[in-house]
Amino acid sequence: MARNFRTRGGEIDLIMLDKRCLVYVEVRSRRSSSFTEPGVTVDHRKQAKIIRTAALFAARNPAYANHVMRFDVVAVEGEGRPSVKWIKDAFRPNDSTL
Repeated sequence: MARNFRTRGGEIDLIMLDKRCLVYVEVRSRRSSSFTEPGVTVDHRKQAKIIRTAALFAARNPAYANHVMRFDVVAVEGEGRPSVKWIKDAFRPNDSTL
């Protein structure tokens, strides 16, 4: 539905539909996981930015107001033939992130 959706407060890499579920996807990549795996780098601050940006997307697109939201992370590691790990429902909003 959207790629690189940007607002003043943040960006969402991919926004997709999975039936009646609006999926917000953060893509993280690393050449190597010798320090940290890519999926682990989506900390609470980044999650809060994504959640606020998702709320703005939903507000600007009322056709999706009744859709369930899901937040996924796609972790890409390596070069050439990288490994790709799709973490569905990687995090959820709570009262402090809204």
